Amino acid sequence: MTARRFRPEFWPTVFLVPALALMLGLGIWQLERLAWKTDLIDRIEHGLAAPPAPLPTETDPSFDYRHVTITGRFDAAHAFRLLARVHDGAAGIQVVTPLLRADGGPAVLVNRGWVPLGPDGKPTAFDPPPDGTVTVEGVARRPLPQGWMQPDNSPATNEWFWTDLPAMAAAAGLERAAPVVVEQAAGPDRPRPPIGGQTNIDLPNNHLEYAITWFSFAFMLVAIYLLHHLRRGRAARKGPDA
Repeated sequence: MTARRFRPEFWPTVFLVPALALMLGLGIWQLERLAWKTDLIDRIEHGLAAPPAPLPTETDPSFDYRHVTITGRFDAAHAFRLLARVHDGAAGIQVVTPLLRADGGPAVLVNRGWVPLGPDGKPTAFDPPPDGTVTVEGVARRPLPQGWMQPDNSPATNEWFWTDLPAMAAAAGLERAAPVVVEQAAGPDRPRPPIGGQTNIDLPNNHLEYAITWFSFAFMLVAIYLLHHLRRGRAARKGPDA
């Protein structure tokens, strides 16, 4: 009996090659994303664990998730309301107020915290910012761009759905503003809204599971391909009358 050589069929091979390349490519890409996300999480945890440091006068836009302090005077006449904000499952807003820096640097928009909505659907009463020169402690954040499901902001009615720094600076009459928002920390001396400490760290890191999934798909595809040809070879050796 002559052993039958492995002879790949044309159409199964045409399907296998690009599909296998795609699955392996996606698996490798997920491993690259895993390394990037792990480094990002490490940097965020390091920045938040470090003691607060004064926010530089000229802040780089990449200055993100840093524990900082800033000193200045709140511009209470311009308080922006970020709508549709949730805290502990309750709906509300967040109040953003410019802080005019004492060191002459560009003003910084400070997210003072969350304010719940009352039964009438309007924000409840909340404390105004303190008068005079104050030092604010919080987390410097680079604002996210407008999400594809977020409505456009309405500066004329003070309705903001996302943090648009240039538009907010213009609405407050500021020449320029720092490229970050400082999310003020919660303090024991603030029993009433706005409730600080609204920094949300939600960075799921499932890239390893995704990589394993794509590599598993690639393995199964190759296994099915080989099994198909092995069965075909056995059937050919037995012949039609076996």
